[in-house]
Formats: sequence, structure tokens, C-alpha cells
Amino acid sequence: MPTTQTKNAKKPTILMTMGRQDRNGHPYQVMTHKYMQPIVEFANCIPLLVPSCFGIDDIEQYLDMADGVYLSGAGSNIDPALYGQENLTPEKTQDVDRDNFDIAIIHAALKRKLPLLGVCRGMQEINVALGGDLHQKVYAEDHLDDHREDPNTSVDEQYGPRHTVNIVPGTWLHALLGDCTTINSLHGQGIDTLGEGLEPLAHADDGLIEAIHGPAFEQFILGVQWHPEWQTRDNPDSIKLFQTFGEACQAHALSK
Repeated sequence: MPTTQTKNAKKPTILMTMGRQDRNGHPYQVMTHKYMQPIVEFANCIPLLVPSCFGIDDIEQYLDMADGVYLSGAGSNIDPALYGQENLTPEKTQDVDRDNFDIAIIHAALKRKLPLLGVCRGMQEINVALGGDLHQKVYAEDHLDDHREDPNTSVDEQYGPRHTVNIVPGTWLHALLGDCTTINSLHGQGIDTLGEGLEPLAHADDGLIEAIHGPAFEQFILGVQWHPEWQTRDNPDSIKLFQTFGEACQAHALSK
């Protein structure tokens, strides 16, 4: 039975940055419900949604309220100028405000030793913030497969199991999930060169990096290219990922 102290313990607060979405001529700041739900249900934390459209001046004040940072996926691509390349996908949406905000918040979170979780775009942001770069068109690389979803199928099919990833032996993720796990794959871009202090945790069969961590840093850092937030309750491996992140955030909260 949980003690009264345990039941009344303050839950960790997870900072989640929102992104721009235009609707009927109006700019919105949005966060999809599916990204928040496992933070509440399985990480046992409280999401704190932060707009990314007002610049970076207040980042430290936002982080004063946070026990961890969760960078979600999004439909927009990171501006390739941030990793020294020309834009090869001008047809894709961009969100420069989120780029600038999230890169700044990653650096600030690293200084504070806050746990970091990045999903899809969020993983790519961590990599770019630390000096890495991306394949802008994974599907155009001769040695890589096409990891994009079929836009003509239902959402359930798009987010359904797509392929396995092979987890690097001897890592904490291998201890958590075993040799491999089956994941959904919905991305046109992916990691090429890793950022400083980052190492791969998992690869697809074609060699593409599908998960990263930051052994050069003191805090918990995890980036995954797939979408564990989709129907998390039906996937034991996804539950483990969010529980592990939540435990890291709880440990940080208790260390304050």
C-alpha cells in the first residue's frame, strides 16, 4: 500500500514546447493530445505546455518550473541552415520559431542536467543542437530504405508496426527492451552525422540511426525516431520508455 506521503508527493513537471499551425488564416500554438497522454498515464508526470513563438528570453524562467523536457514530433522540418545545408525540401512546412526555441532550451536543459526525451523531430533537434546533421531525404539515399508512411492509408495503418530496430548490445536500452523491438516509422528525414556527446542506441536494418542517448552528459537523454506515444497502452516497450523517462524526472525533482 502506498503511504500518505507517497500519495501526496508532488508529481514532476515536464516542459513540452508547442509548434506553429495555421488554421483559417490564424496562427496557433499546438500540442497533439497523443504526445501528452503517456506523460500523464505512464510517466506519472504533469505536462507544462510552452509556446515557442515569443523568442528565447524567458527560457530560464520556464525551466525553473521543469523537472524534465520532452520534445515532440511535428509535421515541420528543421531549418537545414542550422546544420549548414541548403533546403532540399522546400515543399515541407517549417517552424523557425520552434527551431530557435528548442535548440536554445536543449542547451539550457543540458546545463541544468534536466532529463531530455525527444521523439521524431525532437530527436533530430537534439542532434542538430549538438552539432550533428540530417539526411534531408532518407528515401533518396541509395543505401537507405523509405521510412515514410503512406498518406493514402488510415491513421491506424500509418502508425502501425512497420519494421524492427536492432538495439545496441550492452546499452541501458538493451537491458530494458532486449535485442530488438518493432516500431512504427513515419519520417522522411533522419540522422546522418551524430552530434557531439551522442551515441546510437538502435538502428534499422538499413543502418539508419533510430535511437540515441547522451553518455557524455550526466542526465538521462533519449531520442527515438519512431512514435512510442501512439497507442502507448497497447505497447509494453513504449510503456517502459515513458516510465523510464518519468523515473528520471522524478529523481531530478527529488534532487532539488
